[in-house]
Amino acid sequence: MTSEIRVVIVDDHPLFRDGTARTLNSCAYMEVVAEGECAEDAIRLAQEQLPDIILLDISMPGGGIEAARAISRTCPVVKIAMLTVSEHEDDVMQSLEAGANAYILKGIGGQELIEIICGVHNGDSYVSPNLAARMLTELKNGSADNGASKDVFSALTAREEQILESVARGLSNKEIGRELNITEKTVKHYVTNVLQKLQVRNRVEAALLAQKRSMQ
Repeated sequence: MTSEIRVVIVDDHPLFRDGTARTLNSCAYMEVVAEGECAEDAIRLAQEQLPDIILLDISMPGGGIEAARAISRTCPVVKIAMLTVSEHEDDVMQSLEAGANAYILKGIGGQELIEIICGVHNGDSYVSPNLAARMLTELKNGSADNGASKDVFSALTAREEQILESVARGLSNKEIGRELNITEKTVKHYVTNVLQKLQVRNRVEAALLAQKRSMQ
């Protein structure tokens, strides 16, 4: 019997990898289908297994960000979550730019990790809260693009504003659809339009930009 959420873990520390695998396998609807220890393993396993989620360490041999970039290009159906000790904002932004759907710090608890993976599987994006707060502060302090921000927001329709507000609250496409009484497919279409109009790459950046506007 195949679990609902199939996961691949790639980390060059066997003890951590084993512990993470045990945690995820303890969840009735998750299954760790493969493990690896380097970027080459990550790319190969993504292509061979086509998991729902692949967890990547940034500092593993070959580089987690490089692996994420290759996986997002060759296996776009695979959702990518970085699981790392790095709290550098540059690593966060490069990971998101490379196609990561989540950026999780290794100090996280097992149950919270399971919940985040479930959210990512359902279409959410995630950045560890303390990192998101620091990135938001940087956005708030940067004044050069204030005018541009106002211009891009003015291009949003009333419905797109609703969608953006829901994304900023961390809701998944399914939850937004249920709240606004529209289909999940329609929500996805609106989210795509919002990202294009705001000139951002993903839901996390859109949410940060929305929060920045609310604080101005």
